[in-house]
Amino acid sequence: GENTEMVGEVWQIGDVKVTRVVEIEATGGMSRIIPDAKRELVREIEWLYPHFSDEEGRMRGAIHALIVDTPDRNIVVDTCIGNDKERAVPAWNNLQTSFLSDIAEAGYSRESIDNVMCTHLHVDHVGWNTMLVDGKWVPTFENARYLYGETEFEHWRGEGEGDYGPLLADSIMPVFDAGLVDLVQQDQQICPEIRLVPTPGHTPGHVSVMIESKGESALITGDFLHHPCQFAHPEWSSSPDVDRPQAIATRRAIYEKLAGSPTLVIGTHFATPTAGHLVKDGDTYRLDV
Repeated sequence: GENTEMVGEVWQIGDVKVTRVVEIEATGGMSRIIPDAKRELVREIEWLYPHFSDEEGRMRGAIHALIVDTPDRNIVVDTCIGNDKERAVPAWNNLQTSFLSDIAEAGYSRESIDNVMCTHLHVDHVGWNTMLVDGKWVPTFENARYLYGETEFEHWRGEGEGDYGPLLADSIMPVFDAGLVDLVQQDQQICPEIRLVPTPGHTPGHVSVMIESKGESALITGDFLHHPCQFAHPEWSSSPDVDRPQAIATRRAIYEKLAGSPTLVIGTHFATPTAGHLVKDGDTYRLDV
């Protein structure tokens, strides 16, 4: 894809264009998400270097939104952390990024977005659902229907705020209260080219997003894995996974389907170059970029 500074890669899947808009990209910090991924073990996975780890075995990761531009609609998949949010993670607290102007620079005004699709309702996937205007949280994408998984939404509404800060109050409920949310099923067809794929385990209603157009396909992972090291080690759990055995089973099942297929895998937290093709690698897998 073509690269400008913050508007990252662009991929074409048939008639669908996918544009990556980066909020944060960094080296380090992933090890708290995947505790099994010790540096010396990451170093053994040679294909991770240089894109996904440094020579010491420190993992690179990213938080980005993906704008999926189909013939009849523009969909933002996952909305990062957001600005002005009170968050328990210091690196995420009260962010002041140029995210909205970066989206505009990629060719998409806030008003041009028709759907916002959250793969799940964790803190770093819902942030730009809203923005602060005159002390109030208002829907960022005012012309959009926001798609929340029904299972996912009911789960988090029941759980309450959790450890990261008041994300239900500042990022999830304001758009629901504004009447902009459609609750969707885990295998929902969103439009002719876009359907959801159930990938539970990380959260109860977690989904991935399948794009299919003109014989080409791509899968936006969401968080059924966080880093490409989990292709080599599907058994390495992500610490936020609510059901680890289920998450491991999901990884194995999806990898089996993707390996050797022409489907482009677009990682929701993968550092640049973010996308590649899954191939069998002995009795496990690697990502070809």
